[in-house]
Amino acid sequence: MRLADFISQGMEPILAQWEAFAASLLPAAANMESPGLRDHAEQILHAVTKDLQTSQSREAQREKSMGRAPTLIDATETAAQTHALLRARAGFSINQLAAEYRALRASVLRLWVDDCAPEAPDLDDMIRFNEAIDQALAESVAFFSAQVEQNRNLLLGVLGHDMRSPLQAIQVTASYLSALNAGERVSGAATRLIRSGARMQALLDDLTDFSRTNLGLGINVIPASVNLADVLADELDELRAIHPERQIELHMSGDSQGVWDGQRLQQLLGNLVLNAMKYGAKDTPVRVAVTGDVTHVRIDVTNCGPAIERATLARIFDPLTRGPDHQSDGDGAESLGLGLYIVSEIVKAHHGAIEARSDETETSFSVSLPRADSAAARA
Repeated sequence: MRLADFISQGMEPILAQWEAFAASLLPAAANMESPGLRDHAEQILHAVTKDLQTSQSREAQREKSMGRAPTLIDATETAAQTHALLRARAGFSINQLAAEYRALRASVLRLWVDDCAPEAPDLDDMIRFNEAIDQALAESVAFFSAQVEQNRNLLLGVLGHDMRSPLQAIQVTASYLSALNAGERVSGAATRLIRSGARMQALLDDLTDFSRTNLGLGINVIPASVNLADVLADELDELRAIHPERQIELHMSGDSQGVWDGQRLQQLLGNLVLNAMKYGAKDTPVRVAVTGDVTHVRIDVTNCGPAIERATLARIFDPLTRGPDHQSDGDGAESLGLGLYIVSEIVKAHHGAIEARSDETETSFSVSLPRADSAAARA
């Protein structure tokens, strides 16, 4: 019997074996009933039989073997893709998802070979069946991975949002203790709480921004007419107060008026300067230069120190990326490796450009911002 006919006529025994195997995938399957365990298995098998019954050229076979099978018309998802989404939401792992397909492949072929005996099974059917299962598995894995990624980003977003309230309560309480003048020890402890709270707030801000970008929402900016000289000078004054041991220079030239999100550009500059202080030579200044021309303003942050390796420089704006010799800050706190990624996203939200250069003499990050976004200017 041809394999497509065997699957169609023997659907129930095949589904029973699928269900029995799915029930063994614990703990996700522990409380699932038969419909959930069999989820989309019958539709997947119908798609396989349809594939087996469709004539296929050598070229089509080659394209499918490389993952370029034709997509269905007027179908947003295949049965394999929908199955993957539901398995991900039910708590299955990607290894368990793949195991379902391995078990399905083995049970179908074993049942079919036994049914064909003593005659030999059709070799072309076996090849075509394996191709169809591989295609379904590839579709499932891709959708499963996308669902897991989305769930992770949603979790990070919720975490970053919900931790703000208790953190604000800690900061307010610390500020109250500091204002009591209850002795040097209490004031010192309160100051440490305030500083640690500010660091936690910055980490949460980075986490929230990272989640937004990974959910496709991008960095939120609110453009307004600002003087970049004043905005950036305020940020550098704050950084100098926090790091009095470091020298930070600011050089301004040209017109610095434009339409930008001032707070976001302070965040951008703060991340670049902190990065320069962390990785640059501690006995040399961090230099910030702001230059305005007719249409753009350019911000350059430069530090002396060891050159960044070419491989690291090529992915310096990737999220969760830190140099091989990354350091903690002065209080031993580790960063999330999101600072430069968020800088690049802020630049992107302002329709600007950023580049990094590094040699044995110095490392420089250069940001070019259009003076006014056209949409913001019209508003």
